[in-house]
Amino acid sequence: MTTENTTGSPHAKTVLREITPLHRQLRKAIPDVYRGFAELSGAAFADGDLDRRTKELIALAIGVVEGCDGCIASHAQAAARAGATRQQAAEAIGVTFLMHGGPATIHGARAYDAFCEFADAIDAKEGAV
Repeated sequence: MTTENTTGSPHAKTVLREITPLHRQLRKAIPDVYRGFAELSGAAFADGDLDRRTKELIALAIGVVEGCDGCIASHAQAAARAGATRQQAAEAIGVTFLMHGGPATIHGARAYDAFCEFADAIDAKEGAV
């Protein structure tokens, strides 16, 4: 069952489109740092006792607490691609309310909308097959 993105606006995709060229520009200036970060990221998100889906939900929750739209968009997309459900995303975001209070309710709502945006896109692709 597909749940529609509540705002109808592709904010998270816009955020990713805006930051991608900025990353490319900075990556050219500090390629070794980016390679090191990519290696760290790969190790951190590798399946272990926690699977990638769970780790992406943790990262999404941290993005909420940090109030980082780029982190929220990136990890919402990755969590959806890793097979997280809307309910799992909502519950992970719910923990941020406890840990970070009122600001998490604002960024959490944005994060849930971002997650639904990417989940809707995945659902639409699967429905088209």
